[in-house]
Amino acid sequence: MYLLDTHTFLWLLGEDERLSSLARTIINSDADLCISIGSFWEIAIKQNIGKLKVDRTPLELMNLATSQSIIIQQIEPQHLNIIRTLERIHNDPFDRLIIAQAMCEKYPILTCDSIIPKYDVTTVW
Repeated sequence: MYLLDTHTFLWLLGEDERLSSLARTIINSDADLCISIGSFWEIAIKQNIGKLKVDRTPLELMNLATSQSIIIQQIEPQHLNIIRTLERIHNDPFDRLIIAQAMCEKYPILTCDSIIPKYDVTTVW
């Protein structure tokens, strides 16, 4: 199982060339993929403040993800316990949730974020 960072999911949908060839290969393979419910919260907030221009609503994006067999990782109590003690390297609350979920579930994260690898998680790009 691979956990998609928010930008990875959006770049996948938009067929953005910033998506690395390795990430594209993994996504197009038989690998299981998931995305944090927090990513859709992040998208909604960024749409609201005008920081993200995406034509689809978060609900439409969630439906699109599930139609492509991407599992939506819900927030579990154990994820919150990890966030509570997570070192303050990354200040983005959505990335901190993704990191906690990856740590707890032992999922590698498909991300080009340069700060996430400073945590005890596997990143692939």
